Amino acid sequence: MSTTAHPADAHDMIRVQGARQNNLQDICLEIPKRRLTVFTGVSGSGKSSLVFGTIAAESQRMINETYSAFLQGFMPTLARPDVDVLQGLTTAIIVDQERLAANIRSTVGTVTDVNAMLRILFSRIGEPHIGSPNAFSFNVATAHGKGGLVVEKASASKKPERAEFTVLGGMCPRCEGTGRVTDLDIDQLVDKSLSLNEGAITIPGYKPGGWSVRFYAESGFFDPDKPVAQYTDTELHDLLHREATKVKISGTNMTFQGLIPAVQKSFLSKDREAMQPHIREFVDRAVTFIPCPDCEGTRLNASARSSTVAGITIAQACAMQISDLADWVRGLDAPSVRPLLDSLGETLDHFTEIGLGYLSLDRPSGTLSGGEAQRIKMIRHLGSALTDVTYVFDEPTAGLHPHDIERMNQLLLRLRDKGNTVLVVEHKPEVIAIADHVIDMGPGAGNQGGQVVYEGDLAGLRSSQTLTGTHLSYRAQLKESPRRPTGQLEIRGASTHNLKGVDADIPLGVLTVVTGVAGSGKSSLIHGHAAARDGVVAVDQSPIKGSRRSNPATYTGLLEPIRKAFAKANGVKPALFSANSEGACPACGGAGVIETELGVMASVTSPCEECEGRRFRPDVLEYRLGERNIPEVLDLSVAEASQFFSSTAALPAAMKILDRMQDVGLGYIRLGQPLNTLSGGERQRLKLATHMGGDGGIYILDEPTTGLHLADVENLLRLLDRLVEAGKTVIVIEHHQAVMAHADWILDLGPGPGHEGGEVVFTGTPAQLLEAETLTGQHLRRYLRG
Repeated sequence: MSTTAHPADAHDMIRVQGARQNNLQDICLEIPKRRLTVFTGVSGSGKSSLVFGTIAAESQRMINETYSAFLQGFMPTLARPDVDVLQGLTTAIIVDQERLAANIRSTVGTVTDVNAMLRILFSRIGEPHIGSPNAFSFNVATAHGKGGLVVEKASASKKPERAEFTVLGGMCPRCEGTGRVTDLDIDQLVDKSLSLNEGAITIPGYKPGGWSVRFYAESGFFDPDKPVAQYTDTELHDLLHREATKVKISGTNMTFQGLIPAVQKSFLSKDREAMQPHIREFVDRAVTFIPCPDCEGTRLNASARSSTVAGITIAQACAMQISDLADWVRGLDAPSVRPLLDSLGETLDHFTEIGLGYLSLDRPSGTLSGGEAQRIKMIRHLGSALTDVTYVFDEPTAGLHPHDIERMNQLLLRLRDKGNTVLVVEHKPEVIAIADHVIDMGPGAGNQGGQVVYEGDLAGLRSSQTLTGTHLSYRAQLKESPRRPTGQLEIRGASTHNLKGVDADIPLGVLTVVTGVAGSGKSSLIHGHAAARDGVVAVDQSPIKGSRRSNPATYTGLLEPIRKAFAKANGVKPALFSANSEGACPACGGAGVIETELGVMASVTSPCEECEGRRFRPDVLEYRLGERNIPEVLDLSVAEASQFFSSTAALPAAMKILDRMQDVGLGYIRLGQPLNTLSGGERQRLKLATHMGGDGGIYILDEPTTGLHLADVENLLRLLDRLVEAGKTVIVIEHHQAVMAHADWILDLGPGPGHEGGEVVFTGTPAQLLEAETLTGQHLRRYLRG
């Protein structure tokens, strides 16, 4: 292993000794402080286990322990990482790719505090003056009432009075600050050709003879055997809209209400993601959201929309593209709030610096990609006065065009130059090139990884024989003869978001790459106008729905043939081999852990002592397939499981799934690994594995190189080729030059982000793109020249 000399002073190092978190192999190393260190290596080599699971986790755990027990009760419980020694830690600030909360009240403006500054601005110089900053907040309602004792009016003979108060909020009363209202499709609630007894109510859970239907049938408001189509206007109103009314049903006093308020209370007040799949499907089918007609989707009441600064309301300011809003702020002449304007302008400029100037402040935070969310989190740190902290980044170039990566590199260096330690998990050669120190993990993934195979400078990495070192100079080559299309998918007049009436023809039967700078309209074009068509399978990086018990084996359907094989080999029921069914450990319910509540202190999660974290009943552990029991099989990696089943038991159904998982580069993940431990790129590849071999003729992939090592990109290109050769059409939204070079056809959007984009600036083969003067063409030429 090649190394470079480290500073002698121990205070200038983060010292790690005996790290064994996840797959780390008892590693020891020293990381220089106040430097930019890049951690690289193949997917699953242990980078995240070292940086996030060990260094950042221990820093955060130690900081949390400095707070009182009461405050710790509101913080997540952090277990101590499996490491012998960690020295020289500083406060760690994690800037990861976890998507921002999809709270309906959360926007780009609220999560970055820019809305708060705008509200102060309008409350100070807005005309007419309508009140405090709360008067411009769509999350604060206008309220009147009494509260707070008025002591001076109290006497022995008179009780203290409460003062009257008025809170002037900016919330639209109709939509309650959400900007949209629900509209229910009546035909999805009721089949009017049927009577109540025949099953006219088609809402999930409303079955003829069941209590929910009897409640309506026996209410006395309708004839239960009369088709709904024959109801009078009054009867139909009672069935659908009647407000709460006391009625006697089966001799019991009950509260009757129409189906629409019942659905709104039972379904629409709940978190969509927490719903069971069939309920979610019904809600998606029956409920439509439309902009609130009172506030026109701005979320604000009439008073908040009446006040202006330089002729602009706060709603209009929040709807502006942020780069334009920054120009507007700089043009304001208001000496009384000059410090506020300077701070607001500086913050808005940061958005443009990190390639997010195309967003608007009213953009819901839940619609941002993982890469956009990570860059949003950077906003508050760019202007921070903190120094000597440790910033931890997880692939900060995710979702960035090569043009934008250059700006991201400058920001990382700026954080370092302020005296901070910057740790970056990254695969892109452009980022590795700016590192002061490189730590390469490997040599392989999973059990074959977890070691430091190189640490030192970039020159040493290039001359090393590690997988990363040998692939730094890798360049995908243009195809000598691109495939010929078999037809075309037509898009006409696309105008979603910033698209400017785009017409595009996407060739069928070939590999097409859609590229362009961040915010140029790629996703709007493909997901907005191609993904919903018949025969199209769209595979993105969004979180996989499921409980904490979900894992790759359950998600892909692999567990089913495994359970049947165990059952057949041992002459028992398949349900015994499910930790969510009869085989579950009775002590922990199959969770593998016990959660202990400690009052005001944080709850403690510990491995179940009964099953030792294996999740199954003791008697189930006695049943074997070959030499392994069920928890031992679930602890195998995909590659190990493939070897096991090919030599131990003939399971064609399992092998087919395992082969697909290896095809997409997931041979290192464990079958029983919780899904919430997978990265966005791993989630997308797992979804792709489940769809391969299906009926879909067109596959849409959204940045499939996210999280992939340079060596894995080669494997991905071979996989894309196999899909096309199997008769599929593959459309890839991607920035990686290797994928562009390998494409049969390229669609380049731009020329810039936001309203500066939204046009097709190039369409043709990669060879033709080399002759074009688009930003993508310039970077592809630079890439191929090395």
